[in-house]
Amino acid sequence: MAKKSQSQIAKPKRSRFAFVGETIGELRKVVWPTRQETLRLTIMVLIVCIVVGIVLGALDYGFSELVSKVFLGGS
Repeated sequence: MAKKSQSQIAKPKRSRFAFVGETIGELRKVVWPTRQETLRLTIMVLIVCIVVGIVLGALDYGFSELVSKVFLGGS
């Protein structure tokens, strides 16, 4: 007799609500950041976003001027 593959083996039925209990159990294992860590990381993300926005804005402005002067013959 041939072995059954993984897809042929019947899985035990579980309650639809077991997922909720398992999720709560996993969330209790999570090590949550402190308020100070959260504040510091939030400020860091905002600073990086602002710096990247300035760099991308400067590149956009530079390329717009280049296209305007080279291709469109603007003054």
